[in-house]
Amino acid sequence: MPGYDPATMSFFAVLLALLIEQAKPLPPDNFVHQAWADWAELIGRNFDAGRGHHAWVVWAMAVGAPALLTWLVYFGLTQASVLLALAFDVAVLYLTLGFRQSSHWFTDIREALERGDDEQARSLLSRWQRLDASVLPREQVLRHVVEQALLEAHRHVFGVFFWFVVMSTLGLGPAGAVMYRMAGYMARHRSRDAEAAHALAHERAQQAALAAFDWIDAMPARLTAFGFAVVGNFEEAINGWRRDAGLWPRTHEGVILAAAAGALGVQLGGATPGATLEPSHLQNVVGLVWRSVVLWMLLLALLSLAHVLG
Repeated sequence: MPGYDPATMSFFAVLLALLIEQAKPLPPDNFVHQAWADWAELIGRNFDAGRGHHAWVVWAMAVGAPALLTWLVYFGLTQASVLLALAFDVAVLYLTLGFRQSSHWFTDIREALERGDDEQARSLLSRWQRLDASVLPREQVLRHVVEQALLEAHRHVFGVFFWFVVMSTLGLGPAGAVMYRMAGYMARHRSRDAEAAHALAHERAQQAALAAFDWIDAMPARLTAFGFAVVGNFEEAINGWRRDAGLWPRTHEGVILAAAAGALGVQLGGATPGATLEPSHLQNVVGLVWRSVVLWMLLLALLSLAHVLG
């Protein structure tokens, strides 16, 4: 349709969503994320009978149906108005992309550590990561906080950014952002909460969700790691990526964290080279993530400009 440029729309949609999210962050316990959990529970309860092919039916329904609905709404709006389609892009990205959706944990723990309240920091970490941090030494608390913050930045920003841009460029609007977040939800929360009432009941469904997300997250994870390398210590980040990614049980997480450790020059995973973590390094983590966001936004802006000029 005349005046419709997916690359340019993607840039402005991401920019506006990030600005709105900084001004008015989405509350952690919001009705949209609760609706995702209710939808996953409903699909698991009605379609998962424990057989191998049921696992993929559950995943396809839980992830594919919301993504398809998002595209259908977007397609309808593009036929009516470019501005309506852009507004829909921004609205969906506001719900799926952003630092502030989980950064309150990071901020609260950092403040507790800065005032010397290690007990409060351990308590917050336990609630955030659902682990027993009551006896962790200060250095281990810092390591867990930094690693989780980096992974959350990838899952809530860079992974969503990648799939939104790719699928928006193909004319699918924000369907990619919804697909990525739902796939990530199925992979993490469904397996982590395996005993909870709302969790998927069968191990095969959990394995299918993890396998699907590993495929979906392969390229975004490596681009996140590359972004950290570019805006940090490039040589050490690439060396860490090659050398230390295997220190973590999940491959894609290892790639991100090993590259980030080298980019920041700190020790992560308990074995990477670098400085021992201190509370002052938490601000460096924030800086690394923001510089990486600026990098990818600049690249997207250049892509949009090249498309317009071409």
